[in-house]
Amino acid sequence: MSLPEPGPDRTAVVTGASSGIGAMIARELSRRGHHVTLVARSADKLEALSTELGDADVIAMDLSDRSSRATLPEIVGKQGRDIDILVNNAGLSTLGAVSKSDPTAEMNMIEVDVVAVADLCSRVLPGMVERGRGAILNVASTAAFQPLPGQAGYGAGKAFVLSYTQSLAGELRGTGVTATTLCPGPVHTGFGERAGFSKEDAEAALPSVMWVSAEDVAKSAIDGMAKGRLVVIPGKVNRVAAALSQVTPRTLLLPVLSKGHPGLR
Repeated sequence: MSLPEPGPDRTAVVTGASSGIGAMIARELSRRGHHVTLVARSADKLEALSTELGDADVIAMDLSDRSSRATLPEIVGKQGRDIDILVNNAGLSTLGAVSKSDPTAEMNMIEVDVVAVADLCSRVLPGMVERGRGAILNVASTAAFQPLPGQAGYGAGKAFVLSYTQSLAGELRGTGVTATTLCPGPVHTGFGERAGFSKEDAEAALPSVMWVSAEDVAKSAIDGMAKGRLVVIPGKVNRVAAALSQVTPRTLLLPVLSKGHPGLR
């Protein structure tokens, strides 16, 4: 088994834990006996989830703020726990053509989706390697396997997360620490609505057979970590689509993706 054993002085840090996939991953880890530390901006939602789980620490933090983010391992350490599991789930997306984008919003997205992932891994991994145990789960997307016109920065960010985590896995061989990338397809979590497109638009653009529940995504993620898998793609159709997107010539793929994306209408 690749997941560290639960212990009274150990915790699983889950970022973006206030809703959606992050909340479900926190629930799944808690169900399997792990203490969890919930991290997100929304303190009220984190407190509600902590109450539900019964024994979870809460750290309300804006992960786009570099100085605040840097204190996360220290805060957990002062609570008397080692970070044995790190789930980098926090993320967001902008919508639309880059030529019409808000530079501030674009940079904020990259800060959370890309820089925060690398930052937290670089801060947490030394302790894991020193202890000889640990597990990293970085949440990407099936968008990591293809270009994504209409969400260019988001797709590129997830491609970074996939490549970065695979490189970590190579570096960590023999250390007792693992690195897994979770690449979900479409999931009803409110993520799309926050990005700017409606549930109806998303369902029209993506076939119903591709949609997977947040509960199933979370279970697949933790099962994959426990088995030491490099990449976890929940849903058979999504696994096939990801494989096909990698071998399809971009000259054929790009017009299809551009035409079907709600952000480019």
